[in-house]
Amino acid sequence: MPGTLYLIPNTLGATEALSHVIPEHVQATTASLDYFVAENAKTARAFLKLVGAQHPLCKTLQEIQIAELNVNTPPQALAGLLAPLLAGRDAGLVSEAGVPAVADPGADLVRLAHQHGIPVRPLVGPSSLLLAVMASGLNGQSFAFNGYLPTDAAQRAKRIQELEKRSRAEKQTQLFIETPYRNAAMLEALVAACQPGTLICVATDLSLPSETIRTMTGAKWKSQLAEGKGPDFHKKPTVFLLLGQ
Repeated sequence: MPGTLYLIPNTLGATEALSHVIPEHVQATTASLDYFVAENAKTARAFLKLVGAQHPLCKTLQEIQIAELNVNTPPQALAGLLAPLLAGRDAGLVSEAGVPAVADPGADLVRLAHQHGIPVRPLVGPSSLLLAVMASGLNGQSFAFNGYLPTDAAQRAKRIQELEKRSRAEKQTQLFIETPYRNAAMLEALVAACQPGTLICVATDLSLPSETIRTMTGAKWKSQLAEGKGPDFHKKPTVFLLLGQ
């Protein structure tokens, strides 16, 4: 009988008061496992260390097995990551931040687990995307996550206008993210490409003490940026949302 693949949420950056963002039963389940698949073994061990401070780990950190799965992992290596589960061993899939398999390479492993009849159990934890939708005031009945937009300025502007058009036609909130050091360029591109009445939300450092969430029209954002009152989001994880009016 195969083991169970637990999808274990990580914090969005908080290193204190773990129980504020990771439920106790999730911590307890995490502490009971000795095999994990993670994007980065070092950061996964740091997370396990936080969990271990509240719930004793079943083994020492040095004895816990952590296999890496990231954008550089070839598809043919996925089967090997599932081998312990097919042998009956439970495992945890851990993301770098937030919930696994959402804007995360773990989705391929989850799909393969289903194909092999391995039980998959998602555990409760923070999702920056859902937190952003909740707090934005934009349409939470219909929304779409678009990942990263093109880095080329012209292609990015074209993509933003496509998303804005779709948003207006379908009354659908559009979400996307950016490499943190390019946040300012992304907001400037949004202001330049969107109609003045389009609602734009910038949600930064969600669930952290430094959290900020601001929703304004494109015209209002343009005015704020002209006055040097842009958000404090340089090198900080940020979710961008728009809703065409």
